[in-house]
Amino acid sequence: MRRLNRKKTLNLMKELDAFPKVPESYVETSASGGTVSLIAFTTIAFLTIMEFTVYRDTWMKYEYEVDKDFTSKLRINIDITVAMRCQYVGADVLDLAETMVTSADGLIYEPVIFDLSPQQKEWQRMLQLIQSRLQEEHSLQDVIFKSAFKSASTALPPREDNSLQSPDACRIHGHLYVNKVAGNFHITVGKAIPHPRGHAHLAALVSHESYNFSHRIDHLSFGELIPGIINPLDGTEKIASNHNQMFQYFITVVPTKLHTYKISAETHQFSVTERERVINHAAGSHGVSGIFMKYDISSLMVTVTEQHMPFWQFLVRLCGIIGGIFSTTGILHGFGRFVAEVIFCRFRLGSYRSTSVPLPDGHTSNHLPLITDNNMH
Repeated sequence: MRRLNRKKTLNLMKELDAFPKVPESYVETSASGGTVSLIAFTTIAFLTIMEFTVYRDTWMKYEYEVDKDFTSKLRINIDITVAMRCQYVGADVLDLAETMVTSADGLIYEPVIFDLSPQQKEWQRMLQLIQSRLQEEHSLQDVIFKSAFKSASTALPPREDNSLQSPDACRIHGHLYVNKVAGNFHITVGKAIPHPRGHAHLAALVSHESYNFSHRIDHLSFGELIPGIINPLDGTEKIASNHNQMFQYFITVVPTKLHTYKISAETHQFSVTERERVINHAAGSHGVSGIFMKYDISSLMVTVTEQHMPFWQFLVRLCGIIGGIFSTTGILHGFGRFVAEVIFCRFRLGSYRSTSVPLPDGHTSNHLPLITDNNMH
């Protein structure tokens, strides 16, 4: 009974076979078929390698939503060198209402030499080259996101020449926490002093001839400090052509959540436009000499997520490649053989021309002669 049931099951399975086998005696091989098969296998191998490369790669997905976080503080990371002595300059942040001066206790004033050493100049040249490429190839930003926390530090390397030159500049570096509203971070002459109607800088004791707001921005970022991320103003250097000169940077900050396979952090991207002008009250160019960075917070938040192709999708694409190549080459090979047979058949038919055969009654026959063994010999 068991054998009978097993036999019925096997017969049923044979009836459901969607891949019937052709006996080897019915299979005919040819040189053209072998050539097409070799081309098909080569194409499949090449496309499989390319598909595996795509499967190993990742890409960044950008999603946009409204930023609903208005209570948290915004961190500003600063590393700027100004070509003036530290006792002559002051830095602070003013919010949009200009009624509250954010404390600048988190900033460090360090006397340094403004001119860079050879190694530092090479670092700055490479950073400026990367910035120029980022402006041309926006897709490189995805590579920077992926390499965050893995690439080398983007900070200015220390001097290697141990110069005995006395410091002629001031490096202002550190971080500040401000409210998430538009504000103005500025570096100008004199230290900031409290004022009932806002704030002021004590600049009366500094002569105008000593003003020099040539500066270098080694780093400026908003939010969590992530090593390996290059920001738009990193490596910027401006040389003042006049003592009374104003440098302005208009910055739009976009909150960004970064989720990759290496890190998960909340940072901020920003775009910037620049402007500089000489302060000349007689010519109608009013203002205060210094470096002014006016920033505004975008109401949109960007979520950047690193994604990877699922394994099932890779298998589906791989099966599509193999099946598609086999089907396509089979169709092309069959069509090629059909065309070749049609051409050769016409050629053979054309080789047998119509001839006149005399008949015993004096008539002629225009029919093709029969092919006999004597004709073949």
